[in-house]
Amino acid sequence: MKHIIIAFLAIMLLLSPWVVKSFPNTIKYVSENYIKNASEFLASVIHKPVQVADMKSRYSNSTNKINILIVPGHEPSFGGAEYSDLKERDMNVELSNSLAEFFSRNSHYNVNISRDKQSWNPVLSNYFANHWDEIVAFLKDSKDEVLTSIQNGSMKLDNNGLFHNKAPRDVAYRLYGINKWGNENNIDIAIHVHFNDYPRKNTSSPGKYSGLTIYVPESSFQNNASTVAVADTIFKRLTKYNAKSNLPKEDDGIVEDSDLIAIGAYNSSNAASMLIEYGYIYEPQFSDQYVREASLRELAYQTYLGVEDFFNQNNQNGIAYDTLVLPYTWKNTLDEKSIEKNDIFALQTALTLDGVYPPQGKQKNDCPRTGKIGPCTKASILEFQKKYGITGEGGVVGKKTLDILNNKFSVKQVI
Repeated sequence: MKHIIIAFLAIMLLLSPWVVKSFPNTIKYVSENYIKNASEFLASVIHKPVQVADMKSRYSNSTNKINILIVPGHEPSFGGAEYSDLKERDMNVELSNSLAEFFSRNSHYNVNISRDKQSWNPVLSNYFANHWDEIVAFLKDSKDEVLTSIQNGSMKLDNNGLFHNKAPRDVAYRLYGINKWGNENNIDIAIHVHFNDYPRKNTSSPGKYSGLTIYVPESSFQNNASTVAVADTIFKRLTKYNAKSNLPKEDDGIVEDSDLIAIGAYNSSNAASMLIEYGYIYEPQFSDQYVREASLRELAYQTYLGVEDFFNQNNQNGIAYDTLVLPYTWKNTLDEKSIEKNDIFALQTALTLDGVYPPQGKQKNDCPRTGKIGPCTKASILEFQKKYGITGEGGVVGKKTLDILNNKFSVKQVI
């Protein structure tokens, strides 16, 4: 289209004396519409942002599958937060694999995942290799368009004041390449998977912040509305069992951002694109292997349910327990010395669903599900026992408490 317009204008220039005399109204129309607005027109044709109504219509009619792109944050072999022997980039893949599994079981979705722990998805690695110059040009054009819009006053970006590590140049180009590939392949929802950390003096010790955050595009960007709509239902699911971030400016839970490439910096993504920081890498639920694996799978499941909620408001998925942990059958007495992590993790989940975990006066940030009985869990057991009139067990999960727990949470109840 750009070449057609240029050719048309060149011909008009050569024939201008005759054209001006014969078609004055046409010249006026061209000058006022094509020439004046050419740059805006050429920029707009590359933008086809996903629309909420269209996605929901396609889902309900099963006319076309919803295209999901899952992007485990960072490169296969480097980058990301590290704490003790944990590497964020590997945790991102583990959660992403579970999330892809849940989507792939549902015939409404077509799911793509960008990488594993060793390498990029061959589709993307080939795309990077064969379209690198186009990716560079795509970034330049996207950046020029946004900066022009800011300069002429048609766009205003708000800075949230949060610090983000700057991606190395090649890494940034690959992220923009993922956005470009997603646009060309009609990706509807892009979920970038991350775990958080923050700058501090002693990174070998746990930090003071905890909880999850979902980053969404700034309100001026084309994919803001669709992203916020999906992120809202995911956030509600995730925060039923998990804490939202208590880092200042992240503590709104859903945070608009104009700088993160993953969610469409410089208006570069058509998809509903979000970056989910699922928690801080040093949080205790990630330190033990069993609890970490259970936690990552739970986080993936809640994310999947959140997307399903977007398409099916009031969706209950046919079961009483919106968690992978329940139903569960407890057989052993549990107290502060118990080491049965799976029993305790399930107990903490059941107490959460029952409304007594965390206990009164505490927040989810104070009381993550750790698979250990500490002060939070003991206080919640006492509240549970008081709620159900259990006496004589004093914060220990004895026979009476086990009977109530198993009666309520060991049977797969269908709604």
